[in-house]
Amino acid sequence: MTESLDSARLAAWRAYIESSQRLFTQLEEDLRADSELSFADYHVLVLLSEAPGQRLRMGELASRLVFSPSRLTYQISTMQRRGLVTRQPCPDDRRGSEAVLTAAGLLTLRDAAPHHLASVRNHLMDDLDDDEVACLTRIFERLGHRLRAARDASVTHAEN
Repeated sequence: MTESLDSARLAAWRAYIESSQRLFTQLEEDLRADSELSFADYHVLVLLSEAPGQRLRMGELASRLVFSPSRLTYQISTMQRRGLVTRQPCPDDRRGSEAVLTAAGLLTLRDAAPHHLASVRNHLMDDLDDDEVACLTRIFERLGHRLRAARDASVTHAEN
């Protein structure tokens, strides 16, 4: 049987879960109100805007978003209908495809970014001092590396 958490760790876990869900909900509500974008839409636009040629292979994009391939296909299809992205064959591998940021998608991102940044500042960052920001960065970078490594290992194991 798994050992239960001590009271301090249980309190930290519950505070994290409840606060992170409230934060995500608030950020998404603000984003939708200001730009009619979902959080997933915004994240796709950001990742594509930062990528070389403003394009990413669908598999790479799914991995970075932590989406299943079918969820990404649905996400890109809905964004494509709105003119924010296109889907094109990979130039070097015709079997694969890439999500490509459109001019309208880039404009939408540029319009949404200042409002989203204000929401992030208002609901999270402005309440933290520099030491707390550094601590959160260390915690979530370490956690992210560990979770990615575990996922990569499980995918590699499943493929063998």
